[in-house]
Amino acid sequence: MARQNAIEQLEAYRDAEVNRLSEDLTESLAGSEVESTLASTMQTLFEQRIEAERIAQEFANADKPKKKPTKAQTTKAEKEAAEQIAIHQSEIASFKGEAASTKLAEITEEQKAMVESDVQDKIDDLESIRVMDLLTEARFRELRDKFGQVFKASMGAESVLEILQNTDLDAVRVDLQDQVRNTSGQRRKKAIKRLRVVEAFRKSGNKAEWMVLTVLPVLPPELHPMVQLDGGRFATSDLNDLYRRVINRNNRLKHLIDLQAPDIIIRNEKRMLQEAVDALIDNGRRGRAIQGSHNHKLKSLTDLLRGKQGRFRQNLLGKRVDYSGRSVIISGPTLKMYECGLPKKMALELFKPFVMNALVVKGYAHNIKSAKRMTERARPEIWDLLEEVIQNHPVMLNRAPTLHRLGIQAFQPVLVDGSAIQIHPLVCTAFNADFDGDQMAVHVPLSREAVNEAQRLMLSTNNMLAPSSGFPIVSPTLDMVLGMYYLTGLDSEALTPVEHNEDGNAKYKTYANFEDARFSHNIERVKLRELIKVRDDNGEWIETTVGRIIFNRALPDIMDFRNILFDRSAIEALVSEVVNEHGNHETAKMLDQIKELGFKFATQSGTTIAMRDIVIPPQKQSLLSAADTKISKLEDQYLEGLITEPERYRASVEIWTDVSEKMTKAVEDTLPNYGGIFTMANSGAKGNIAQIKQMAGMRGLMSDPKGRIIEMPIRSSFAEGLSVLEYFISTHGARKGLADTALRTADSGYLTRRLADVAQDVIITTENDPGAQGIMISHDPKGIQAPLADRIVTRYLSEPIVNPETGEVIADRNDLVTRPIAAAITAANVKEAWVFSPLSSTTQRGISQKCYGASLATGVPALMGEAVGIIAAQSIGEPGTQLTMRTFHTGGIAGKDITSGLPRVVELFEARQPKGMAILSEIGGKVELAQLPEGRVVRVISTEEYSEEMDIPDTHRQTVKTGDWVDAGEAVLSVKKTAMVAAVKAGYGDELEEEIFAPVAGTVQVTKTVVRITWDETDEREYVVPAASEISVVDGEMIQPGASLTDGPKNPQDILRIEGQAAVQRYLVDEVQAVYRSQGV
Repeated sequence: MARQNAIEQLEAYRDAEVNRLSEDLTESLAGSEVESTLASTMQTLFEQRIEAERIAQEFANADKPKKKPTKAQTTKAEKEAAEQIAIHQSEIASFKGEAASTKLAEITEEQKAMVESDVQDKIDDLESIRVMDLLTEARFRELRDKFGQVFKASMGAESVLEILQNTDLDAVRVDLQDQVRNTSGQRRKKAIKRLRVVEAFRKSGNKAEWMVLTVLPVLPPELHPMVQLDGGRFATSDLNDLYRRVINRNNRLKHLIDLQAPDIIIRNEKRMLQEAVDALIDNGRRGRAIQGSHNHKLKSLTDLLRGKQGRFRQNLLGKRVDYSGRSVIISGPTLKMYECGLPKKMALELFKPFVMNALVVKGYAHNIKSAKRMTERARPEIWDLLEEVIQNHPVMLNRAPTLHRLGIQAFQPVLVDGSAIQIHPLVCTAFNADFDGDQMAVHVPLSREAVNEAQRLMLSTNNMLAPSSGFPIVSPTLDMVLGMYYLTGLDSEALTPVEHNEDGNAKYKTYANFEDARFSHNIERVKLRELIKVRDDNGEWIETTVGRIIFNRALPDIMDFRNILFDRSAIEALVSEVVNEHGNHETAKMLDQIKELGFKFATQSGTTIAMRDIVIPPQKQSLLSAADTKISKLEDQYLEGLITEPERYRASVEIWTDVSEKMTKAVEDTLPNYGGIFTMANSGAKGNIAQIKQMAGMRGLMSDPKGRIIEMPIRSSFAEGLSVLEYFISTHGARKGLADTALRTADSGYLTRRLADVAQDVIITTENDPGAQGIMISHDPKGIQAPLADRIVTRYLSEPIVNPETGEVIADRNDLVTRPIAAAITAANVKEAWVFSPLSSTTQRGISQKCYGASLATGVPALMGEAVGIIAAQSIGEPGTQLTMRTFHTGGIAGKDITSGLPRVVELFEARQPKGMAILSEIGGKVELAQLPEGRVVRVISTEEYSEEMDIPDTHRQTVKTGDWVDAGEAVLSVKKTAMVAAVKAGYGDELEEEIFAPVAGTVQVTKTVVRITWDETDEREYVVPAASEISVVDGEMIQPGASLTDGPKNPQDILRIEGQAAVQRYLVDEVQAVYRSQGV
């Protein structure tokens, strides 16, 4: 409104000024003093022009240093001015009579045009100004000078507040909806985002202007304290500095406003106040961070909340708890599976209230105060009472980081001397603990319910299976495996004959039962690993060793005699079998005995590593020489221009990779069986053939800091020693390994937290889900995925599984697949199974027991309310630290980098567009490859065959034969003459069609009763392949929709668009599992 009034005023001024000039001209021309009027007008215009030139000159010289003009310069300027005046006066004098009248009329017209132009410029300026336009300082001053009355602009939060107060959200919503409908691209995206915010304000009832603070709340003093130090100095919180800045600037602004200071000063002070408030809320977010006295960035309110040390994660989610302690852990080889060794002084402090209560109850002390005094003095009777108190009172041990639920477990405490907590060697895997200085926290459950829950759910003997896989997590490792391998192995020495048969052949030492054999060993009549003949419990004669007899005593009585060499994998299979068939109690007993046997016989074996155990394979030199010859030929081909640099590099890397593999085989063949290194690697106790290859054969190829393979391999082995250059090349990998480990830990933890955040509300809410359809899980012939049996165990079947050979139903719909059923499915060679899955769930909130199946940790159906989402998040995140951070570089071609390990998992969960992604075919059909000017092209041609049938009536005959081509509308049947005559006689000749026409064009097939017309419909798609991509299909190949035409990972968005939801779900699950399996997790 103000704008319109101003425009009307300007137009009125223009009209008035033009009228005044016209009237003045008319009046001057009517009078006798035209010449004097012209002279005064021209003089005025001349003076105005001179003044304008002077101002322009001053403005131009404003930046130049001011100098006093010389006398010559002054004289010259005066002379030029006098000349200009003389010329002007002579010009005035030249106009007489009619010429003066004409000149006066011209000047008046020029003045009118100037007035109209000036007013039009102002109107244009007024109309160009829009609410919420951003103005520069110069433009603001210009507009203020021109339109001071009708123009209003301000800076900072107060202007934003005023705009928000005047904003009508309903009108903005209508405008944005219109933009969303009628625009595209970036503008549409922006409009959608704004519309989302506007809708949120409208629905919540909040007002937009409430988003601007006019009053700044201050934190309670306890949260920004000021502490007096010795010497009268003060230590203060950073917040006090930031608040002080805000208060000082606010007071100064008030004072300046009261003084009515110039606008420019007030505006500057408002800007400084805004900066102070910004720094208080989030220092460093905008502009340079405000620093304190010692050049450190001051901690703002946001910094107090942000990150691991922030208020949320440090104080609200993770509080310090009472009845807890922390100490270094050491191995407790004599402990039972469910026990932990608790230092006496720590146990006394933790259980102090319980001990004090027992002292009062048993009459050792009359009141709590004296009981406390007795406890603090650690009187002898205190320790007896402490032993009583801790009976059946478990404690919880926790090792940070707690990556999955087995990171905190309950144990029955056993009092030990010293200051270190002792833990059972077999629970180290669950905690990911070792004894190189790791610490663990102890927590005491206080209430009776908490104690019961700890014993029933959290005791280590009740947590033997990993919640992520259902496989045992308590299997013996390291020394124990080595001991078992030694115990159940055979001596390579010649057997000692004790008697001969009639032919003089040696016989084994023979024993009537296992006890006799053990007794004989105890009195040193037979060696531990010597082959003997003994009658087993079933009365059958078997060949075995005393070591295996001793080992079998550790197994549950119900189990058969196991007469094999036990390495790590055999022990893991045994533990898995015992857990599944005999329960946790029997497994705990067996594992404790295996642990003791393992430690005992690992010591007894005296296994050592000596340098002479490392045998350099004799064929090493010949392998290296052959490789050098190939490399030399490759170099010649490159110099002759037969191959390119990338081809030469790739071939060179392949040659050395091949040598490395052959060296591994040579080391494997050469390594003596009696060496300690071989024993450790072969048993699975420690190390593998790849590490032994580096010790005995050659280190092989290394990567540079960018991840590109260095084509010069390390030829030496560690036994031979590395040269200086080889050692230097090795440092890249070592440094990258350490950097990766640090990064991986942080990234893996972040992934776990994000997964837990999205999955926390996935809980078991219902028993059944009638809408669930089930998904198909099939056998993977490539072996990338887990075996079919492992993937369907603990799930409910959505379709019966039938033996493909006999037709017998192995398991029916809605049956839970147990381990025995899974084994039967594997034995029947079944290749696919339909099972219910969380992916097939249709419940609105959470998922059903039917879709989830059984808990992997217990093998029984998941309980109602079980937080299966959190278990899944922890199961994916926990092994994340073991995944690599690597991006494999092949030949330095950027487009060919292969993202693997943890970054690949994150990429899949975020459903991002992957780097170097494959081109997917949108249709199925036949592939044609072509080379066009725009590059390589893959063409996919889909041909669908359709047909339409026409019955041949008795009254008609066909006019076409098989193989003929007909067009639409062409006659294919014509009436028989006899039929037409009969119809005419019968009186319905007009109704009988003389000819029947083809409804479509196509090829004809004729039978006695039918004419079939067949035609093809063709769909064609063309894809231009980038230069860096490799085509993965061949000319003439038939492909399905969604097939990869080039190498690289698929884009999940493309799969969803082409193949649908089920396909993209299957792809994401398979890819994530492939990453974990490829890393051996």
